[in-house]
Amino acid sequence: MRPFIIGIGGGHSGSGKTAVACAILEKLEGWGAIKYTKTSLYSAIVDDKEVLSEQGKDTKKLLDSGAEKVLWVRSPVNELGEILPMAVEMLSYLNGIVVEGNSAVKVLTPDIVIFSSGTEGKIKQGADEVLRMSDVVIFDKKLPPLTPKDAVRFSRDAMGRCIDFIRKCIKENRRKKDSGEA
Repeated sequence: MRPFIIGIGGGHSGSGKTAVACAILEKLEGWGAIKYTKTSLYSAIVDDKEVLSEQGKDTKKLLDSGAEKVLWVRSPVNELGEILPMAVEMLSYLNGIVVEGNSAVKVLTPDIVIFSSGTEGKIKQGADEVLRMSDVVIFDKKLPPLTPKDAVRFSRDAMGRCIDFIRKCIKENRRKKDSGEA
């Protein structure tokens, strides 16, 4: 059975995707994380704890936030459909997985999609697609203009309420799976 997947995308680099992922991982036990970075030539799944623990890396922040296991997927976008399912399979023993990266969110079809809009509300090309997929939008000062009407909205300073909402979604998903509804 596939673990519950939370996908986190954002408006641009520095929009707070890793901070949101870390806040979630701090509150959920038995979870892992996948960090996606686009490369131009090759695909790799990095699971070497020494590499992942390098100072200043997002993967270290994810580990420090309580992720039981972190994988760093490096790949051209056109190869994500092959490599991301492998990474998910490597973490399938966990309760859930937080996946960070717009392209990864588009490929995986997570159970919950979170969009972190950042401070300026700017949205880079391609990020608008993830925003339209979003179940949750986290914003600083104002919502991005294309925020879906049915997306649940939280200001960045209401992360506690956001995590309570995510826990409720996870619990509801488990209830549905246990009863055979899903």
